[in-house]
Amino acid sequence: MKICIIGTGYVGLTAGTCLADMGNKVICVDNDKEKTEKLKKGIIPIFEPGLEELIRTNVREKRLMFSTDLESAVKCSQVCYIAVGTPQKEDGSCDLSAVFEVAKNIAKAMNNYKVIVDKSTVPPGTAEKISQIIKNNSNCCFDVVSNPEFLKQGSAVDDFLYPDRVIIGSDSDKATEIMQEIYSPFLRTGNRVILMDVKSAEMTKYTANAFLATKISFMNEIANLCEKIGADAENVRIGITSDSRIGSQFLFPGIGFGGSCFGKDINALIAFTEQHNCKNDILKAVNYTNKNQRLIFLNKIYEKLGTNLHNKIIAIWGLAFKPKTNDMRDAPSITIIKHLLDKGAKIQAFDPKAIETAKAIFKDKISYATSSYSALKNADCMLLLTEWNEFRRIDADRLKSLMKTPLIIDGRNQFNGQRLKQQGIEYICIGRNFS
Repeated sequence: MKICIIGTGYVGLTAGTCLADMGNKVICVDNDKEKTEKLKKGIIPIFEPGLEELIRTNVREKRLMFSTDLESAVKCSQVCYIAVGTPQKEDGSCDLSAVFEVAKNIAKAMNNYKVIVDKSTVPPGTAEKISQIIKNNSNCCFDVVSNPEFLKQGSAVDDFLYPDRVIIGSDSDKATEIMQEIYSPFLRTGNRVILMDVKSAEMTKYTANAFLATKISFMNEIANLCEKIGADAENVRIGITSDSRIGSQFLFPGIGFGGSCFGKDINALIAFTEQHNCKNDILKAVNYTNKNQRLIFLNKIYEKLGTNLHNKIIAIWGLAFKPKTNDMRDAPSITIIKHLLDKGAKIQAFDPKAIETAKAIFKDKISYATSSYSALKNADCMLLLTEWNEFRRIDADRLKSLMKTPLIIDGRNQFNGQRLKQQGIEYICIGRNFS
């Protein structure tokens, strides 16, 4: 099938590449000429395991192309995916201007029947507005489908190739049949396509992200209480996740969620509920708890080092908002580093993939180490902010020889605190006590 993907951000680039890998002819369109030229050469702007290799393979096989020419891409495609960004406005609502602009441009380029697939995260009712824009600018027949993405950064390729489910929101039998044909190669081991109306599909994406974020904030509140009363948050987590009704995912206490989705989508859902005069107390509490968790973590640092951090060197392991990505959008590390800099601290940071991203944010305000252990030199404290696998095992003797004070404050509860204590390292984490 001939497909065009408009927008080569995280979602568009992954979706287009994986669709091409299943034998479709895909044109990924972006208005950034420099980015497009780099993509043609296999140079990608993000780190995502497996994606670069897939892009190069499918470009070489001429199944995947990159272009700035939206008009020609639309004309030669049967299905057009909209995968542009929907950033947050000042009031928290979703900025749909890019989506609507793309819809208008698609309409002007249409030469026959098209299925317009909204892959961007958008509030319910957006498909109706897209339909009206296309009707106002084209006489061709079309259908608009909602096909929300559920990709996790760090495993996006696998998530697309082996999906838990594919949501297709469609009010047209013809469009539904075409979408089922597109996704049939990904679902050979079972039918995980869920068909529903368009508005329900749009709402499903927001609801999924809001619920997962709620689990994280809930567990952080429980962990904070455990700390106060002397309970062990890890034991509590194991105890509750053995219940099949609760499940085990997204219940690890820490410094909260970051990234481009959870916070933005919760704010958009809050704004959407207010537009419809509905209560949103839980959603607001999730956001508050998540932001406050970063401040609680900072207080652990101040309790050990004081609030005047001049002449204090703080080593940081992990800058990305989660492992297996170089994305630092709304990363807890940004909030934490900014507060520490304001207190006069000197920061020595390392991340396996996000150093260049961090340089664009902090410039020369912090030091960038070339390895995890080089970040520890003369440090008064080490903060673990991202749970990369390569950080899981600590060489205690090496750490103690490098640091001024062998102190670890772990924002992800990654290390064995009892073992570190026995090795002469002071260890502080979330919801547990190893003193």
